[in-house]
Amino acid sequence: MRAAPRVVDAHHHVWDLAVRDQDWITGEALAPLRRDFTLADLEPEARAAGVGATVLVQTVTVPGETPEFLALAAGSELVAGVVGWTDLTAPDIADTLAALRELPGGDRLVGLRHQVQGEPDPEWLLRPDVLRGLAAVADAGLVYDLVILPHQLPAATRAAAALPGLVLVLDHAGKPPIATGRTRPWADDLRALAALPNTVCKLSGLVTEADWHAWTPDDLRPYAETVIDAFGPGRLMFGSDWPVCRLAATYTEVLDTARALVQDLSEGERAAVLATTAERVYGLR
Repeated sequence: MRAAPRVVDAHHHVWDLAVRDQDWITGEALAPLRRDFTLADLEPEARAAGVGATVLVQTVTVPGETPEFLALAAGSELVAGVVGWTDLTAPDIADTLAALRELPGGDRLVGLRHQVQGEPDPEWLLRPDVLRGLAAVADAGLVYDLVILPHQLPAATRAAAALPGLVLVLDHAGKPPIATGRTRPWADDLRALAALPNTVCKLSGLVTEADWHAWTPDDLRPYAETVIDAFGPGRLMFGSDWPVCRLAATYTEVLDTARALVQDLSEGERAAVLATTAERVYGLR
């Protein structure tokens, strides 16, 4: 009997509200997320779904979170990489990245992320101080995760073009407007980003861009097919976006849906989306 293909979950979160508030969890719709979500909660769900490794991604823009995540990863057999946060605009960012690498679990630091989606300036990524910081990320051999909204895709494309030595990973496919059924201009702007060889995309976060209570895989399919066609399986990676995904689907449902969306690919292409792209791009061990 053949073993099930390896799966890497390239995007999930954890938080402990006793340690730090998650100030983005506001309003009745997000109320189910206003509790602790820990690795102890995730591990049985991930193992049951056949996930062998994960990437833990930042949630809030405070310096203290990244060292905590690195320590968690150091003590975990599941977390193979951490995408953390530090101030991209700080003049001493190179020293900060070097110091993070010296911490317990520092060898698990694989990338950085900033909540660009919350920046009012649609061209925040093109600010000189931000570009300087992104260059330092590249010099450190790290990847940069893009959490942006569709209208910010053009700026991301220009930033990627300006920094060919930096690999940029688009989280949640750029948050397409699935609930509306529209694909443009998101699809056109996504293809422009994908035309640059230093860009990668996550097949993640789609269920929460759809109707949380009535979505079907067919609702997601046009968006997934656009992403697959634009980036190709070799630049596409699965992510659960747990626990945020729980607003619309269970962990297993998210993974099963991803498998269904790539079922027409070859065995090797499916393996790329489900594991090997993430392992290669993030340098997971």
